[in-house]
Amino acid sequence: MCIFLGNLNLQEIQDRSGVIFPTELIEYMKPRKQESASKVKSGKWHCFDIPFNLVVGDMDTAKEIYRHLEPLSKGFKERLQISLSA
Repeated sequence: MCIFLGNLNLQEIQDRSGVIFPTELIEYMKPRKQESASKVKSGKWHCFDIPFNLVVGDMDTAKEIYRHLEPLSKGFKERLQISLSA
């Protein structure tokens, strides 16, 4: 059984990762945050604290977020996983 805890906002994700997100990514992600962790919808995301995991509702959202974060990956203090909602 897997247990996921937390509901991080964009500032908390940046604080935890140690990386400042580009403005374009913040503008993309801000209106797409899903407060409920259950069944993240297409075009939405939810970030858990434990484990540090960004769950997205579809592959296009995952690719768009990854596109912005990948160039910053060496600056991350810890690994942020991106996964698709089941």
